[in-house]
Amino acid sequence: MLHLRMIVPPGRTAAAVELITSTVGTTHLVVLPGAARDPAGDVVMCDVAREAGDELIGGLRELKIDQDGSIAVENIDLSLSRRAEAAEEEAPGEPADAVIWEQLTGATHEESTLSITYSAFMILATMIAACGVVLDNAILIVGAMAVGPEFGPLAGVCTAVVQRAPKLAGRSLTALLVGFAAAIAATTVFSLGMDALDLFSREQLDADRPNTSFIWQPDPFSFVVALLAGVAGTLSLTSSKSGALVGVAISVTTVPAGANAAVALSYGEIGQMWGSIEQLLLNLFGIMLAGVLTLYGQKLLWRTQRGRWRRDTPAAPKP
Repeated sequence: MLHLRMIVPPGRTAAAVELITSTVGTTHLVVLPGAARDPAGDVVMCDVAREAGDELIGGLRELKIDQDGSIAVENIDLSLSRRAEAAEEEAPGEPADAVIWEQLTGATHEESTLSITYSAFMILATMIAACGVVLDNAILIVGAMAVGPEFGPLAGVCTAVVQRAPKLAGRSLTALLVGFAAAIAATTVFSLGMDALDLFSREQLDADRPNTSFIWQPDPFSFVVALLAGVAGTLSLTSSKSGALVGVAISVTTVPAGANAAVALSYGEIGQMWGSIEQLLLNLFGIMLAGVLTLYGQKLLWRTQRGRWRRDTPAAPKP
C-alpha cells in the first residue's frame, strides 16, 4: 500500500476527492479543510493499493495539485485494516508488478545526480578494485562492485529514455562520464603512489591472474551477464527490492574494469587498458539496453493487464 498526503487548493478539493473515491483500490480517505498553511489549502490523505497508485497520482497531477499544492507519497510497511486488504484485492494486478513512474523518476533523479558523495564512492570503489586487480583478489573485486554507485545513473538513463525526460538523461550521463573519468584519473595517481611505496608492481599486473584476468578480456558472456544484470536491476528498482539490487551490483565488472584500466595506464600497458575500457563500455551498454527494454516491457504488460481488467469488470459504484 501507498499513503498519499496532499495539500489541495480549496477550489479543487471536491475534484480530488471525487478522483480518489472513483479510483479502484483506494481507502482511508481523510479531508482536513483549511488545515494547511504553506501553501494554504485543505489537507487530503488516503491509502491506495500500489497497483492503482500510478493512475491516481497521474490524475492528481492533471488537476495540477503538484503545481499549486503538494503530493507526498510514502510506502506503508504495515497496515492492519480489513478495508486496506479489500482495497488491495479489488485493485487489478499484483503489487510487485506495478510501476510507480513518478516514484521511479524521483528515485533515479536522486541517485543519478553528480555530487561529492557520489564521486567519492566511485573513486573509493575503483581504488578498492585496483587493489583487487593487482593482488588478484576476488573478494576485493566483489567489495568494490558493492560499493560502486554507478547503477543509479544507469537506471536514470533507462528511465529517461522510457519517460522521454531529456534533463534526467543528461544528468545521468554526466554523472556516469564524469564519475568514471574522475575515478580512473584518481586511481591512476593512486596506482603510481602504491608503486612508489613498493605495494604495486608491473610484475603483479602482468602475472597470471586467474581470478581477475576476465576484467580486461571481454567475451560474449560479458554482454550476456550485463543484459541479465540490467533486467534484474531494473526489476529491483521498480519493485523496491533493494536486496536484489545489491546482487546486481556485484554481478557486473564496471568498476573493476575502470580500475584495471587505471592501473594498466599507470604502467603504460595500453593493451590491458583498452581491453578494460572495452569491457567497461560493453557492460554499460548491455545494462542500459536491458533496462530500457525491461521498462518498456513492464509498461506494456501493465497496460495490457489493466485493459483486460477493465473489460472483464462491470462498472459499479464504490461503497
